[in-house]
Amino acid sequence: MPALERPPDGDTVALLPRTAFVAAETDVLVVGGGPAGIGAALGAAEAGCDVVLAERYGFLGGNATAALVMPLMSFHTHSETFEREGTTTLMPTDHGPGHSVIAGALQRLLERLVAAGGAVAPTLDTGYVVPFDPEIFKLVALDLLDEAGVRFLFHAFASDVAGEDVTGGVVFETKSGPIVIRARCVVDGTGDGDVAVHAGAAYEVGRSEDGLVQPMTLMFRVVDFRRDAFSRFVEENPTQWRGVHGLWDLVEEATRNGDLDLVREDILFFGTPHPREVSVNSTRVTRVLGTDVWDLTYAEWESRRQLRQIAAFFRKYVPGFEEAYVAQSGVNVGVRETRRIVGEYQLTADDLFSARKFEDGIAQGTYPVDIHNPEGKGTVLKHVPAGDAYDIPLRALIPRDVDGIVVAGRCISGTHEAHSSYRVMPIAMATGQAAGVAAALAARSGGTPRHVPASAVQEELLRQGATLNVPSTN
Repeated sequence: MPALERPPDGDTVALLPRTAFVAAETDVLVVGGGPAGIGAALGAAEAGCDVVLAERYGFLGGNATAALVMPLMSFHTHSETFEREGTTTLMPTDHGPGHSVIAGALQRLLERLVAAGGAVAPTLDTGYVVPFDPEIFKLVALDLLDEAGVRFLFHAFASDVAGEDVTGGVVFETKSGPIVIRARCVVDGTGDGDVAVHAGAAYEVGRSEDGLVQPMTLMFRVVDFRRDAFSRFVEENPTQWRGVHGLWDLVEEATRNGDLDLVREDILFFGTPHPREVSVNSTRVTRVLGTDVWDLTYAEWESRRQLRQIAAFFRKYVPGFEEAYVAQSGVNVGVRETRRIVGEYQLTADDLFSARKFEDGIAQGTYPVDIHNPEGKGTVLKHVPAGDAYDIPLRALIPRDVDGIVVAGRCISGTHEAHSSYRVMPIAMATGQAAGVAAALAARSGGTPRHVPASAVQEELLRQGATLNVPSTN
C-alpha cells in the first residue's frame, strides 16, 4: 500500500479553538527525555529546583534507546591522528589514556551503566567509545531521575506554547487530551528545537549552500554473531576492515550481484556489551528532513527496506554472520540534523578547529566534525587539535529572540559543520546539564536565562562535578 501523499499547497482546514487543563506547575520544565533532557533534569534538580520532565515515548533515552544510537561516541582527547583509506585512528593524549573532557551527569550515568552490566567503560581497546545496552540504559536513567526527585510525564508530545511565548506554558498532546505544563523556565531538549520555535525563536536548517541536512539512519541490533569467525576473516583480509567499518569488496560484489543497493560504500557496525551482538549503523536515507512528516514516513520505509538487504547480505557474504539475525530495530529512524536555533552566539567550525575557549564556556567537545554526505555516499571526518578540546559557550544555548527558554543538545546555536560534532550524545548531555543549571538559576532568581551570569552557571556545574576550562572555586 503506498504511503499517504503530501497534500497540495493551499489546502487547509480551520480548526476550532481548543481548551487544555493545566497538569502541573514547576520551577523548570524539561521537554524531551533524551541525553540532553536527562542531563538538564539532573542539573536543574541538583541546583535545588522542582523539575518536571515530559517525554513523547514511554521510556527515557531519546535517540540512545528509541533510535538505538549506540555506542556513545568518544568524549576524550587524542594526541595523534592517522588517516588510512578513509578511516581514522585516535591515540591517547599526554594527559593520560583518553583524557575525558565531559563528566558530571554523564559520568554518573556511565558509572551506573557499567555497574549494572549495561556498558563497557571507555578505554583504548574500545576506541574510547562506550558500548551500552539500551534496555539497561532506560532503567538506569529512570533510577537517576527518581533519586533526584524529578517528576516525569511520558506519552506527552510537545505541540505548541500556550500564548505568544512560554510564559503561558507548553502544550502537550496526550491520550488524555491536550494538557499544559507551566514553568518559570523551560529547557528545550527535543533535538528539533520544537518548543523554542513555537515560542518564536529563529532557526537555521542544513548547510548554507542548499539547506540539505545529514542523512537519516535506522540502526539495528544483530545477534548470534560469531566474533571469532569474523576476526579470522579480518586477519586474512586486513585491507577489508578498519576499526568499525569496511567490507568494501564484499559490498561491491553484492551490489554487482543485485543483492545490495545502498547509498554508502561500506558497512559500519559496533560491538556491544554482549559478545554475540553488534549494533549496525549502515542504512542511509538522504534528502529528507526530520521535521517533515512525509519525509519521516518515507525515511522509515526506505531505511527498513535497506535493513532487510543488509541483514541478507550479512548472512550470504560475511563470515561470522551465517546464523545471525536482526533482534531489534529502532522504534524510529535516527535523525542527525534538523533545526539549529539562532542563539546569542553561533558556534563555528573555526571555533572547533582552533579549540577555542570562551569566558562563558559551559561544556567541552573533542568529537570530530563528522558529516555524512547529505547527497549520497561518503563521510567527511576532520579532527579538533590533538590533545585539546573546544568550549561551548552559554550564549549558544540562549535563543536570540525569546526569553524564558534554554536549548540543549543538537539544536543549540551553531553552523552545519559545527553541529556535526556537538550533535553526539555525550556532548548533548553536557549541554543539557548546563541548560538545566541555567534554567534553575533563572527560576530561582525570578529572571530570564540570558541575564544569569555565566560565572554562576560555571560555579554550579563545577559543584556538580562537570569538567570545564575554568578554575574550580573549591
